[in-house]
Amino acid sequence: MTAPSGRTGRPPLTEARKAEIRLEIARAAVELFVAQGVAATTGEQIGQAVGVSARTVWRYFPSKESCVRPLFSAGIDVIAARLREWRPGHPLPELFDPALATGLLAATGPDGATGSALVRLTRTEPGLRAIWLQTYDEAEPAFARALADRAGLPADDLRPMIQAAMLNAALRAAVERFAWSVSEPAADAGVGEAEVAETLRSALAIAAQGVS
Repeated sequence: MTAPSGRTGRPPLTEARKAEIRLEIARAAVELFVAQGVAATTGEQIGQAVGVSARTVWRYFPSKESCVRPLFSAGIDVIAARLREWRPGHPLPELFDPALATGLLAATGPDGATGSALVRLTRTEPGLRAIWLQTYDEAEPAFARALADRAGLPADDLRPMIQAAMLNAALRAAVERFAWSVSEPAADAGVGEAEVAETLRSALAIAAQGVS
């Protein structure tokens, strides 16, 4: 029996569904990386964990290390969106309240364990480290635009560019310090929004003091 005229198979995936698949692959990849290491993990294993083929995995990501990129970029997107909404005259360290921390944790996993374990892996896995640093490098212009909009400055003004660089470095240092301070992966289950928020606020307060 032939298909009705005008129908040529499955309907194309929506952008929202593609984003969901990317995130599913990312979470499966990091779980495998944590359990057995990056070198021992294959594209076939990542695909099986999600219920797709290895070919589908490579359609979305050029390498197995890059599979984790959505987890890194999701947190950055949350911060950039919050920056655009943050009212002038309010100190940036106050930006990181428990509500924002909840959004950051939700981007990486239900209890923060996925995100913290993944950041710890960037300490020993060069491929993951490269993706981690590249994500922050690409986030800096987004932070600069958000800060420029907040202050009513041109997008190419030097002040928001420098502020974005300081914010970016402070965020990365805070996230790494927080993740690396957890010595046992099992302890991640106790990660709380308040602790994450306080670490981020402290990092921004230090950056705001400048160099003396």
